[in-house]
Amino acid sequence: MKINQVSVFLENKPGQLRAACAEATKAGINIVTLSLADTEQFGILRLIVQDWEKARTVFERAGFVARVTEVLAIEVSDEPGGLSRILEIVDQAGLNIEYMYAFTEKRGGKAALVFRFENPDTAEQVLKANGVNVLRDVELFRHAKTASWLEGMGWRDREKSAGEKLVVVVPSFW
Repeated sequence: MKINQVSVFLENKPGQLRAACAEATKAGINIVTLSLADTEQFGILRLIVQDWEKARTVFERAGFVARVTEVLAIEVSDEPGGLSRILEIVDQAGLNIEYMYAFTEKRGGKAALVFRFENPDTAEQVLKANGVNVLRDVELFRHAKTASWLEGMGWRDREKSAGEKLVVVVPSFW
């Protein structure tokens, strides 16, 4: 399933990234993951947020140029060769990747990567047909909320220090 990504174009000068993030903060927008790329003249801040429509409006009202793009979030085995297997499927289908970046949280033994394809509909069909888990936005946001909640409760540090196993039951309303 395709996910909407908000791209914010920033002047390539000090303070622009902070200003964009401050606007998101004031509006109560949580950034689930991001990527920042630059050229000599401008930068592109790519964001995955739960309420992309609100984010686009907030950035535009603050004077930023903001665009919405469809991307795919793909589950990739977090092991040597995991990404190579996905790229082999992509190459065999003749799909063009415009860019990609990683999610900040792992999902069990899997990583989540965000891909921008030239043709996202075809890419989604090909990947699913080859057994690749294309994540829905609700899965990404549920995972991000759970990870933030666990971190806030101190579970990550406890799990690392005590070697405990943790079972999390996620309420259905998430």
